[in-house]
Amino acid sequence: MKSAVFAIDVGYGNTKYAYRAASGTVATGMFPSLAPLAASRSLSGYGESVLAARKVAVVCIDRVEYEVGPDVSLTAAYGKTGRALADDYVLTDNYAALLFGALHFAGVTHVERLVLGLPVHNMKKYAAALKERFAGELDFGHGRITVDKVVVIPQPLGSLVLATSTRNGGFGRDDAHLVVDVGYFTTDWVYANGFTMDDNRSGGMPGGASQIYQRIASLIARDEGEEVEDIERIDKALREQAPFFFYGKDIDLGAYVEQADPIITGVVKEMQNNVGRLPNVRSIILSGGGAALYAAAIRRAFPRVVIELIDSPCMANARGFLLVGEAGIKRERRAA
Repeated sequence: MKSAVFAIDVGYGNTKYAYRAASGTVATGMFPSLAPLAASRSLSGYGESVLAARKVAVVCIDRVEYEVGPDVSLTAAYGKTGRALADDYVLTDNYAALLFGALHFAGVTHVERLVLGLPVHNMKKYAAALKERFAGELDFGHGRITVDKVVVIPQPLGSLVLATSTRNGGFGRDDAHLVVDVGYFTTDWVYANGFTMDDNRSGGMPGGASQIYQRIASLIARDEGEEVEDIERIDKALREQAPFFFYGKDIDLGAYVEQADPIITGVVKEMQNNVGRLPNVRSIILSGGGAALYAAAIRRAFPRVVIELIDSPCMANARGFLLVGEAGIKRERRAA
């Protein structure tokens, strides 16, 4: 299948993608950003339908096979789930495996414009490397994929573009907004007048949702007397507002989230020091998988500013990336 624009938000927590289906609607998908080494043998295909086959794909990077997909295991012995939490994440083979997995599950074989995002503080360091690595002819074990052009933008701009597309008014060229993208490993913010980004008041830092999950894990370990290594299940429990099952117990995570508040407050204070009091900002737009965790602290920090939690915040950047790519193609075609 050929796609004019394919947008992928390869996050530390989840990989999200969006593209325009043949019907004209926006198709999306998401799976955990886990890329463990593929097993040397599989038992899930046996048992005469007693064991259901998992929705995963084996992706080959430099002759090493990784397993990615919606049904990849959230747990592993001693916490080795195949998640990479590092500042140079986008240069890792894990990142490449997840990106290729998104293309595979969408069934895309030719992309005119691949749109990717980077944390604000990493744009200068890694944008050129992404453009070079993922443009051209690609092969990861499932046939060749052609990518004509790679576009890399600051991650929160995807949420800003999506917000402008779903609202009437309040997004004029002189209207200021602060977009806060709370990811799994980083929190990024963009201060924008219309679509003009203020570099001095935009930034980001390590300190996303995973820090909260790790703090919760340490608190549960203190109370239960056992180490908690699978923070992916804590992430899933919070997103689904479900209890966390641990050694025969259903644990309510609400009290533990409250005890992790000082970590959240520290990140918000750093952002507040960068952007100021925001008397002229029409709204603060919250997006990202950890947006709900940070909402209360941001409201306390900016009590007189309107706070908006974007719909489906986990998918917001990918959907916005798609709109950015489509707008770019339209401009190029008009110019031609």
